[in-house]
Amino acid sequence: MNLFDLAENTIKTEIEGLRAEIDRHNELYYQKNTIEISDAEFDALLARLRELEATHPELITPDSPTQRVGGRAEGFKPFVHRVPLMSLDNSYDLEDLRAFDERCRKLADGRDFDYVAELKIDGLSVALHYDGGVLVAGATRGDGAVGDDVFSNVKTIRTIPLKLKGDAPAAVEVRGEVYMARSVFEKINAELEMQGEKTYANPRNFASGTLRQLDASIVASRKLDIFPYDLLSGAQKMFATHWQIFEWLAEKGFPTNPNRALCKNFDELAAFIDRMQAQRDKLDYEIDGVVVKVNQTALQAEFGATTKAPRWAIAYKYPAMQATTQLEEIRIQVGRTGSLTPVACLKPVLLAGTTVSRASLHNEDEIKRLNLKLGDWVLIEKSGEIIPQVLQVIESKRTGAEIDYEFPKECPVCATPVVRPAGEAVTRCPNPECPAKIKARLLYFAARKAMDIEGLGEVLVETLVDTGMAKTVADLYDLKAEQIAALERKAEKSAAKLIEQIEISKTRGLQRLLFGLDIRHVGERYAKILARHYRNIDSLAAAEVEELDAIHEIGLAVAESVHNFFRNPHNLEVVERLKAAGVKMELDGDASGAANENFTGKTFVLTGKLEQFTRDEAAKIIEDLGGRVSSSVSKKTDYVVAGTDAGSKLTKAESLGVKVLNEDEFKALFA
Repeated sequence: MNLFDLAENTIKTEIEGLRAEIDRHNELYYQKNTIEISDAEFDALLARLRELEATHPELITPDSPTQRVGGRAEGFKPFVHRVPLMSLDNSYDLEDLRAFDERCRKLADGRDFDYVAELKIDGLSVALHYDGGVLVAGATRGDGAVGDDVFSNVKTIRTIPLKLKGDAPAAVEVRGEVYMARSVFEKINAELEMQGEKTYANPRNFASGTLRQLDASIVASRKLDIFPYDLLSGAQKMFATHWQIFEWLAEKGFPTNPNRALCKNFDELAAFIDRMQAQRDKLDYEIDGVVVKVNQTALQAEFGATTKAPRWAIAYKYPAMQATTQLEEIRIQVGRTGSLTPVACLKPVLLAGTTVSRASLHNEDEIKRLNLKLGDWVLIEKSGEIIPQVLQVIESKRTGAEIDYEFPKECPVCATPVVRPAGEAVTRCPNPECPAKIKARLLYFAARKAMDIEGLGEVLVETLVDTGMAKTVADLYDLKAEQIAALERKAEKSAAKLIEQIEISKTRGLQRLLFGLDIRHVGERYAKILARHYRNIDSLAAAEVEELDAIHEIGLAVAESVHNFFRNPHNLEVVERLKAAGVKMELDGDASGAANENFTGKTFVLTGKLEQFTRDEAAKIIEDLGGRVSSSVSKKTDYVVAGTDAGSKLTKAESLGVKVLNEDEFKALFA
């Protein structure tokens, strides 16, 4: 065998190995809803295979992963797409995008065109078919040519119109991305955790698994959403521009994503990409990039496609939000309630453009669920949180050198034996004098949403507690500027500024004080309700459980917690010391408006477009005057405030006999 044949065999062996590895990961992802590598690592495997096949086209086979989009899940009837749902080529930097722009301009041969830039939703692609404006079929993308018939499931997605508004062509196909909102995902996962059920790693996997449920009632309960992104009539586009497609979809009742832009050139594309990357973590849905499309549909048809992807579109991928790395250590953090939270210390890895060396592990049960050992290789993900989380252990990488981890039996800060109450997932340090708990409580009290003491940060709190200068929040009001200035590297000017901020905090009022006192279960919302109901701390402290439980929204758990807090001698001593220091304990200035009988205890629902108020302004008025705002209409709703273009909420209110107010009638309630 000569050197040429040897090289050919080596390349063939690498190609076959890459195909087998990619097929294995496809099977894990599509058939078993699990993953062993990050998206970026998978894309790197696929890119290497494409590179080898491009230089050795004679080795390309029809079943190569480069010749298909993905895989089709089992358990549903197959659905043959009339027009294949092609995947997109990816770009990972602006140079790739610039090269795409140059190719498009070369193909356009001097003709003017622009681009549509839209968010790349991290969800599951579907094709929806309408006949005479009525939804008649729905399918997943599958392998691009054949998907799964999930018609009964897509019908349960409330944002998918069962019938299009107004006139509609005889037959159209709407393509979109089904996703689960982050807020919905967090709520459902929390409920599953409380019930002792399996939780899900991320919204994308949850949405994918949900849409493949055989029981449509489960799909309906999980509140999936959709953003449409394309429209076909047969194999043709219906409009001269892609932008017009979005306008048509919105007119027909689809929830089009407002985060899109018409861009004339590369510079405008780059600006949109940067702008959306900065907003990425603030969105209530996950994105992994921006899709760029030539706007003129005639040019789309002319540019055509390769065997895999259209030439007129590309996906710009943001830095990876997932990565694999090795667990080196587990450290325990002690919070203000004494909760012991394990944190994974990792071999540093680049994730979403930053180097990551820590990830959340939540609690002892999560470590057990993951079957995590020291030295394990793990898949981590950053999904809007400041600190990433560990998704799963990559057991295939275990060598046998990994070490079992035993959760501590004592507090790592004060050595007090820890406790875990029956039915709770959290292990706690019960020592009220634990320095870690004291430090966390002081920081919580000084936080912006509580007493907002600027300048009281982690370093200073550490020093104050370690030197014995502060053991409770009341001690803060005994501090003197000279004491602060005497601390290492603390100048007199900054010390005086801190004392000034502590003095100002005395005026924050009852609502923020209740929040800052860290009463269990009493967050910002309950602090507001209790402050408005009792209006001063003495009335609240005297309340019995039954009285507290009777307050709308409070409930027994919160009532018992508040009652117990004010029966604890230590807590009462702190409150009395705060009172003696001059801390305001009446309803704060932000909410000083007297309760209004038209609002007190009443439930309002806002719907439609309001002209005289923003939604936030109207909601604040309602809450300031003793009412509450709900997102859904029920028999318990007292008023629906309806603006223009009010939809299903108005219809439901009318069917239930709930009183509907226009804006002028709403204003009359508090004028």
